[in-house]
Amino acid sequence: MREEGRLPIVIVGGLHSEARRHVVDRLLTAIPGSVALHHDLSTADTGTVRRHIRDVSGELSSGEAPLLNDCACCALREDLVPELERLAGHGLSRLAIVELWDSVEPKAMAEVVAAHSGDDLRLTNVITAVDPALVLPYLANGDDLAEAGLAAAATDQRTIGDTCARQLEYAPVLALVDSEEADEQDHALLTQLHPTARHVKANSGDLAQLAFAGFDVEAAATAQHPACALLPQEADEAGVTTLVWHHTRPFHPERLYQALEALCCAAARSRGRFWLADRPDTLLAWDAAGGALCVESAGPWLASLPDAAWELVPPVRRAAAALDWHPEHGDRCQHLVFTSPGLDRAGIEELLDSCLLTDTEYATGPAGWRRLPAAFDSLLDAM
Repeated sequence: MREEGRLPIVIVGGLHSEARRHVVDRLLTAIPGSVALHHDLSTADTGTVRRHIRDVSGELSSGEAPLLNDCACCALREDLVPELERLAGHGLSRLAIVELWDSVEPKAMAEVVAAHSGDDLRLTNVITAVDPALVLPYLANGDDLAEAGLAAAATDQRTIGDTCARQLEYAPVLALVDSEEADEQDHALLTQLHPTARHVKANSGDLAQLAFAGFDVEAAATAQHPACALLPQEADEAGVTTLVWHHTRPFHPERLYQALEALCCAAARSRGRFWLADRPDTLLAWDAAGGALCVESAGPWLASLPDAAWELVPPVRRAAAALDWHPEHGDRCQHLVFTSPGLDRAGIEELLDSCLLTDTEYATGPAGWRRLPAAFDSLLDAM
């Protein structure tokens, strides 16, 4: 559905390589005149990245892009847009399907394509291909990508679990390639991880239409930002539970730090935002999968900013803050979400509650809170 001379581009990603290839093949078959562009990063250790372009009949061309700064993704970014512009210039393709390599995250590539959209290119959607039976095994896998031969750079420290989570939660469309092993629990887990996504069977005729549905990069980034993320709601289906834990009292930094290992292993996936008593101005992001936890600063709480600075804050951020606004603490809050089969709700709630300030500690006020043990300094100040 090419309009105004611009080449529509859909990005298809996912760690499940067989499912991803199946989805791309279905699009090539369903949309005459479509071509697929794929960069194979498995050859990065030789100093190059292999580029393949194909249509429904087979491979049309191949080539190499030199590795940049020991980073295969950097080479992909530098080579991708010129290739797309070349395809657009020919005017023969109805759709360009960018098939990402296994561990490449769609957010980075969507932003690259969107930054160069103009007279020639337009990003029309992002799809993650999924085999539901593999979601839990991948999500629970704490191995480094490097150990699995999937690292995109020598400095790549991501794990299989957290990469899988971000691929699933960013795309507005999940294309499902069911295997015989997939059951109701697998589908329930997928739904609770990303309840706002459109789930579509890879063999469905809807897949081709969704490739042209449209995509807003800024809205997608906002939906992932810890300050205003669209976190899942409470759910319980087919043995899979999502627990939403919300509180307006700050965490005791030392008690929370001591509980981190138990909390990050308590669910296949957990995420959200939280605040520490000794860091009242800092919004902290919680992101855990595969037994590995990432805690990092996501900027200031709006309540810590002077009134004049609010005009510089995007409206969606102000709206998100308003939902959690407390007369004393402003938007400072604990908002953590845990999703997993067999979730121990009571155990997680009890552990989290024990990490909050006691009534006596709370009564000392902000001045007293700042004197609490700075247990998170080693995690946060090293970043």
